[in-house]
Amino acid sequence: MLEFYYSTMQGGKSTALLQRRHNLISIGKRVLVLTSSLDDRYGVGKVTSRMGPQCEAQLFTHATVFDSSLPLNGIDEVFIDEAQFLRAEQVHQIHANLTSGLRIRVSCFGLRTDFRGKPFEGAATLLALADTLHEISTLCRCGAKATLNQRIDVRGSPVREGAVLEIGGDSRYRPVCPHCFYS
Repeated sequence: MLEFYYSTMQGGKSTALLQRRHNLISIGKRVLVLTSSLDDRYGVGKVTSRMGPQCEAQLFTHATVFDSSLPLNGIDEVFIDEAQFLRAEQVHQIHANLTSGLRIRVSCFGLRTDFRGKPFEGAATLLALADTLHEISTLCRCGAKATLNQRIDVRGSPVREGAVLEIGGDSRYRPVCPHCFYS
């Protein structure tokens, strides 16, 4: 089974991954955690919640092939954090090789869209192929449901242009509703 847990920035995706990992380990299950080599906010090779909990993770890159060459012996579930950074081809590999071929449950956690409101390649493919979709709801500063990520400058003003990939946390991004995004 392929699952996609998605939310905006500050939505609790990594916290959800860490909680689910803890629950599985507590009943004797073996998990493999992967995260993108692009995200170094809290150190390379770590999945970290803003609330403090963290775990070690193996890195995936755009060159990673998701097949039986991964260290999957005895693994009950694979968790992939920052799944928006997967390429479409990698999501197809996960779907065909891991979940369908090896029958390993894979849970991906990530953003749907970038700061311009455009879908990430990995997220778009996960939205198309995942067996189950889980939205992790977040609130905008105005109190409405946040569905978009807004990049901000040092003054807190929206940034509308720039490189798609700019790793940052709360000081660079905020979750917003469509009204606040387009205002």
